[in-house]
Amino acid sequence: MADVFTPAQRSRVMQAVRSRDTSPELIVRKLATGLGYRYRLHGKNVPGSPDLVFAGLRKVVFVHGCFWHRHSCPRGQSTPAANKKFWLAKFARNVARDAAVRRLLRREGWRSLVIWECQLSTKRLERTALRLKRFLES
Repeated sequence: MADVFTPAQRSRVMQAVRSRDTSPELIVRKLATGLGYRYRLHGKNVPGSPDLVFAGLRKVVFVHGCFWHRHSCPRGQSTPAANKKFWLAKFARNVARDAAVRRLLRREGWRSLVIWECQLSTKRLERTALRLKRFLES
């Protein structure tokens, strides 16, 4: 299937995809604040620039979009039909980078938690909040 956008239109669409202050990230920030924790955003001095950095605890939280980071849920398994080779390579790089960052964090004494976008649905939010609380308290 051919792309429905011209290259210039596709470029504008892709530029609009945010990496910070996304809806899922804002939900996790609200959960952490509700639990009484203070954090830094997008720690530049921490490998991988995690979304939330709890420096005093040496813990970080990544909020991953299922599509971009290839979660096992249905949203994470879809692949655009146009330019499939490009997308598969891009997704593979994202997954490899995520794994390398988590290994590096572990070597440097940090613990990390990945919260997936699909885990922030209304039905699963309470379970995710409990998971975040256990992670931060452990």
